[in-house]
Amino acid sequence: MRRSGRASQRCDTVHIGQRFLWMSLGLGSAAAACGLFGHKAYAQFTPTPMHFNPGSSNSASKNEPATFQADHVSYDDHAGVVTWTGNVQVWQADHILRADKITYDRNTGIIAASGNVASSQPDGSVLYSHYAELSGDMREGIMTHVNATMVDNAKLAANGMRRTGGKVNDLTRAVYTACEICAKDPTRAPFWQLRSYSATQDLQHQNIDFRDTYMDIYGIPVFYLPYFSMTDPSAKRHSGFLIPGVTPHDRYLGTYFTIPYYWVIDDSSDLTVKGLFSTKTGPQISALYRKAFNFGSLRIMGGLADDTHRSNGYTNGFGESVGSENDHGVQGYLFGRGMFTLTPTWRAGFDGRIATSANYMRDYRVSGYGGDTLNSTAYVEGFGTGAYSKLDAQFYQGLNRGVIRNNELPFVLPHYEYSLVNQPDILGGRLSVNTNDFYVYRTQGTRDQRGEVQVNWDRPFRSSWGQKFLVTARLDSMLYHASQLYQQPNYYKYMKSTTAGQVVPTLAVKMNWPFVRQFMKGHGSQILEPIVQAIYAPNQGGGVDRRLPNEDSLNYEFTDSTLFALNRYQGTDRIDGGLRANVGVHGNWTWNGHVVDVLVGESFQEHVQHDRLPYSGLNHHLSDVVGRARIDPIRHLSLTGRTRIDPYSGRVDFADALFNVSMPYVNFFGGYVREPVTPYYYYVNDFRNGGSPPSLYYAPMNELSGGASATWRNWHGSFFVRRALSRHKFSSVGGNIGYMNDCFGLDLMYLKQYTKIGGQRRYSTVLFTLTLKTIGAFGIK
Repeated sequence: MRRSGRASQRCDTVHIGQRFLWMSLGLGSAAAACGLFGHKAYAQFTPTPMHFNPGSSNSASKNEPATFQADHVSYDDHAGVVTWTGNVQVWQADHILRADKITYDRNTGIIAASGNVASSQPDGSVLYSHYAELSGDMREGIMTHVNATMVDNAKLAANGMRRTGGKVNDLTRAVYTACEICAKDPTRAPFWQLRSYSATQDLQHQNIDFRDTYMDIYGIPVFYLPYFSMTDPSAKRHSGFLIPGVTPHDRYLGTYFTIPYYWVIDDSSDLTVKGLFSTKTGPQISALYRKAFNFGSLRIMGGLADDTHRSNGYTNGFGESVGSENDHGVQGYLFGRGMFTLTPTWRAGFDGRIATSANYMRDYRVSGYGGDTLNSTAYVEGFGTGAYSKLDAQFYQGLNRGVIRNNELPFVLPHYEYSLVNQPDILGGRLSVNTNDFYVYRTQGTRDQRGEVQVNWDRPFRSSWGQKFLVTARLDSMLYHASQLYQQPNYYKYMKSTTAGQVVPTLAVKMNWPFVRQFMKGHGSQILEPIVQAIYAPNQGGGVDRRLPNEDSLNYEFTDSTLFALNRYQGTDRIDGGLRANVGVHGNWTWNGHVVDVLVGESFQEHVQHDRLPYSGLNHHLSDVVGRARIDPIRHLSLTGRTRIDPYSGRVDFADALFNVSMPYVNFFGGYVREPVTPYYYYVNDFRNGGSPPSLYYAPMNELSGGASATWRNWHGSFFVRRALSRHKFSSVGGNIGYMNDCFGLDLMYLKQYTKIGGQRRYSTVLFTLTLKTIGAFGIK
């Protein structure tokens, strides 16, 4: 046998019996590598550029050697035909072709494969056919009885297929579906399928176009489309029109249509443009731009419309007359969000949201309508070991003029916060330092600047009797400069400006003494834990702090969650002062998966701050009694409740309760909340200085909610309801029901809101959504 590195010379050896034929094929100009492995014949060569994924742009894979493996191989030297039979496999890089028989004609360059032909592609799709006849580079050819298994379990079948230029596959009598095929009866029609006279699969642009197409449900034609185009399921991102939407009726838009277009700009950015056309008002054009960087991301969304609606004035909840605003004509919105990494420990970002009017957002259903404000911020923040630092600016735009005056909303320029928690020191304590500084500017209202430093030292230890102690020493120091203190939110009479400060030291000792025992022969445990805390700070009540502005302590919360807090205000402009003691008892019983957890406590105060919010629960030396209970009596039931009760009158100043029943197919949930005062109404007007709050201030929040959700096989459904008991009205009701299987989804949702926003009552919404896997969702509202 003579071996040579040139493909034009070949080595032929024929063995009898258990021996096999191996040879170099002389395809192209590569050297042959002949070898005998076990009982199979192998041949490796570098062909004239041959690739099995013609849409691929990876030129490296086209030049890699192609390897053939088969049970038998024969060569007709006179005809120039090589034939492989029996479990034939051809692979080149990550492309694989299998068949019962493959022949290669060196004279014509035609490859013919027959019998269980299968071609695996790098994207995971597999192409099956009865017979394939392809050119040597696989760019031209025909196939019969074609079946393709694609990404996301999509399936494409055709009687025949012609490949042109390695970029386009033309199919006849094509059928497409993403449903599972019945294993017992493969001839049974799937749940849905697209059945067309012809189809074109554009491998380069990743499109599939269907012509003369019927949508079949269980094999029955439902509707006809002369032309339908969709993105190939293997495409991760692809430019083109998305599924349009239609809404038969909307209160402000009437009947409207949306036509979105998606544009892939490059590998890291895209743009979605959507046109909206309605019968009741002018059109709108909106867009969403997204960009991904190596060091961050950017997202910008905006819209522009010709809004022809004109809103009338109304009377808000304070009894004030609110006039109409300039909310018609050319209107728009701009939302943007970005985050960028500057160094391994520092990053910067922004989140901006602004609109020309709230009614424009309502008319065109812009995301964010229904909230009280649009919030914008820009920031720089850093992270270290035990440390955090942030510098930001904040801006607010009011949306609900029924409760918010836009000219009273602040600009915060700038706001700085820093936090540092040190490692334990030689005394076993841990020192932390915090600061929260800002400059608040209002067009109408108090303008103030604050500098703050808070130093806190905690030292935990245990006694020999099992008590857990925590000793805390804290120092709060603030310096203020403020003007227009006679305006909101302070309303300090005869005070236009001030420069003042405060230094408030706080000392506290807290003791937890848990007693633990086992019962039920070790299957249950019980914890009984008395908790005692003593706190001292200089008394800040009785008007001592009335010369200081108040930005972050407008609300006061006294519940079980703040019973042992050093300061029950939300911020530090106001600090709990005086000598006080907090006591409580915590009990927990756990056995066989059942849980009962209870906390009851009360606060005793030497000094009483009479300028706290009414109904705060701390207007007497003896505070309200606070309590919390969690009970899991059985496996599927959970109950949680909290309350605060005035010990002098027995009045319930606060209460909430939640329950949840979780079973295999259905889940029930519900809740109740009672809170007798809304602090916002108290501070938005000067009611503390002789004014008379409106009836809304005294109306308690007394609300009941509940609902259920269920799943059974492919079905799901839920409903919920919220009712304001004090106003004898529903707040909202809604529900949905749907069906989902491997390729099809159907959902029906109903929602009704009873809340007024900007003088407009919300209305009912019905949304019907049909989802076809790999194609998209169709919605009717």
